[in-house]
Amino acid sequence: MALAAALALARAAAPLLLRARLAPCSVPALSRRRLLSSSPTADEPPPPARPRPPASMLPDPESLPPWRAAQAEILGDIDPVVQLIKDILHSDRYADGESLGPNDEAIIVEKLLTYHPRAEDKIGCGLDAIMVDRHPQFRKSRCLFVVRTDGVWIDFSYQKCLREYIRKKYPSHGERFIREHFKRT
Repeated sequence: MALAAALALARAAAPLLLRARLAPCSVPALSRRRLLSSSPTADEPPPPARPRPPASMLPDPESLPPWRAAQAEILGDIDPVVQLIKDILHSDRYADGESLGPNDEAIIVEKLLTYHPRAEDKIGCGLDAIMVDRHPQFRKSRCLFVVRTDGVWIDFSYQKCLREYIRKKYPSHGERFIREHFKRT
């Protein structure tokens, strides 16, 4: 009974990226002694921080069906940008009204803003900075703003940018990926 509870807890704690459905990883066998005591015994090494299946158990990317291979490729491509956005918006890294640092701004402009469906309208007379602040209508939400050289600042949706990026870079699988991994807005 305790082993089943430990396995259920391990499965629930496994992080999912954009609701990706990945092959289940093997959970290391737990001894009865380990389940009953919270600390490892002298003859047992501590468990690894994050168990990973051996390379021989991972599927070969070339053996995956075309959709699964494309899905894995898209996830690998956009994950660094998504993680950066989440870090910018949901941490104390930037205060409300603060402009992004030069490295973060360059990534946001290159990987997101240039793909916005109305990028020319958003940038207008020129881009001065990218800023994080509360949305004017939805005060609980933080979002990214383009600060133009004329002093006007306007919000932009990073999800619209990501969708357009995926559509352009992955034309054969982009729409399906968007349907399965993005909320409807």
